[in-house]
Amino acid sequence: MHASKYHINTLKEAPADAEVKSHQLMMRAGMIRQAAGGIYTYMPLGLRVLRKIEGIVREEMDRAGAIELLMPIVQPAELWMESGRWDAYGPELLRIKDRHERDFVLQPTSEEVVTDIVRNEIHSWRQLPVNFYHIQTKFRDERRPRFGLMRGREFIMKDAYSFDRDAESAQSSYDAMFDAYVRIFERLGLNFRAVAADTGAIGGSRSHEFQVIANTGEDLIVYNPETSYAANIELAPAPCLIAQRGEASEALVKTPTPDAPKCELVAQLLKRPLADTVKSVVFATDKEDGTLDKVVLLLVRGDHDVNEVKVSKLPGFEGGYRLATEEEIIDTFGCRPGYLGPINTQKPITVIADTTVANMSNFICGANDEGYHYTGVNWGRDLPEPAVYDIRNVVEGDPDPAGGSLAIQRGIEVGHVFFLGDTYSKALGATYLDENGKSAVIQMGCYGIGVSRISAAAIEQSHDDKGIIWPRAIAPFEVVICPIGLNRSDAVRDAAHTLYADLQAKGVDVILDDRDVRPGSMFADWELIGIPVRITIGDRGLKEGAVEVVARHDGNVTHVPVNDTVQHVTKLLETL
Repeated sequence: MHASKYHINTLKEAPADAEVKSHQLMMRAGMIRQAAGGIYTYMPLGLRVLRKIEGIVREEMDRAGAIELLMPIVQPAELWMESGRWDAYGPELLRIKDRHERDFVLQPTSEEVVTDIVRNEIHSWRQLPVNFYHIQTKFRDERRPRFGLMRGREFIMKDAYSFDRDAESAQSSYDAMFDAYVRIFERLGLNFRAVAADTGAIGGSRSHEFQVIANTGEDLIVYNPETSYAANIELAPAPCLIAQRGEASEALVKTPTPDAPKCELVAQLLKRPLADTVKSVVFATDKEDGTLDKVVLLLVRGDHDVNEVKVSKLPGFEGGYRLATEEEIIDTFGCRPGYLGPINTQKPITVIADTTVANMSNFICGANDEGYHYTGVNWGRDLPEPAVYDIRNVVEGDPDPAGGSLAIQRGIEVGHVFFLGDTYSKALGATYLDENGKSAVIQMGCYGIGVSRISAAAIEQSHDDKGIIWPRAIAPFEVVICPIGLNRSDAVRDAAHTLYADLQAKGVDVILDDRDVRPGSMFADWELIGIPVRITIGDRGLKEGAVEVVARHDGNVTHVPVNDTVQHVTKLLETL
């Protein structure tokens, strides 16, 4: 590839609405261009990155025994109605009608269509197991698309679906996909963690996320640096930090706390540790007709936060919940938010305490009277024993029951594997006949990789003030040759073309920059684009029999004899 015959159009400044580095740098490097909010054209350089990601994904999926097909972007609503997701999925599901007023969706995922295929194609135990996958455009009508390819509306995804005769064999399929994902992300050259995760809207019972480690990631990952343990913070069990409840050594006192509606302000005012305070969070559940069912008070320590995924799994919360309104709070507690607590509520209320709160003694909580808190509060003496559950987020330094302390880092979810069981196969009637001619429901697994999101996540993980730093495996080109004075020096031109041909012969993905631009602009372009290796050829170096080789990831400069350049570069690429 010669740069003069390729499309390279870099920008000095990123668009004002580009908030994160990947969005800024992909726009500046000419890899994407916005067509509408959350919808992008993949320009030639960006498309090369996507194709390389897809290539690695395909190779490892095929190696794992999955079979590629291609399912439609537009899907009939009837299938979504059968699964129950037509109503349950929410406004992110873009519903459309054709000219005959028939309902369709722009697919955000393909569980329904692939299950429909299997219920019509798979009839016998002899046809199982089977795993179908495709790489296809998806659409989710995000309310506020942002961060470029990180949270767009249209995106490219690989999704796979395994079908097995029973749960045991389905777990084997799950494990095979998990291992394939590990190989994929290792080959992509990304620093990642596989973490235990919540199944979310997809459903199912077993789930792992593959998270690219990046400081700008939206997800929090809990892990133990001394072990292999890692989990999304939504799922990570939070240990009880108090082994045994202490004695009730303080009297219960209603203490003035003016202008202190938050635990931090209360602790500061009373000159007590924040860990002595208890935070009140009020949720409500509704009946089927939409009227209020009950108000529930959740208690966590003042330095902790409620984990809403854990809350969603509490008894009575499975059907959905919400934050209580201020009107409901005043009606129940007789007080506005900021001074709420479990003592002397206006109406009887269910109290749920986090495991750590349940073992606290002589603690501080709201008095349900604006401007006042209770100090010296003790379970059993001052209020009934609560229902006790793990309802908080893990924090940095929490002890791991397996030993050591837990740490937290940020990540970007780029892959997710689920064991679905019969969530979709039962709803859509996907069954098979076993050896005895008996009908049984097929067990399913679901496995997704955000192909376009990986390109953005890789940039979030690795960039500097000059631009992108691609891993070799997914860089648009592996090597760029930058001749200085190509059109003025026969020696430079001949050396550049010879080296270009020699590298191509070795299978190196190389581009020769034969544009008539100044060296500074040329170098800046390729540093912005993020090509892993740059070779500079100039008359001065050739007179000394050498070229300059620069590694993008660390800026290391090496002067290499001309005749050794191909060998040096190919060895350097093996380390990247």
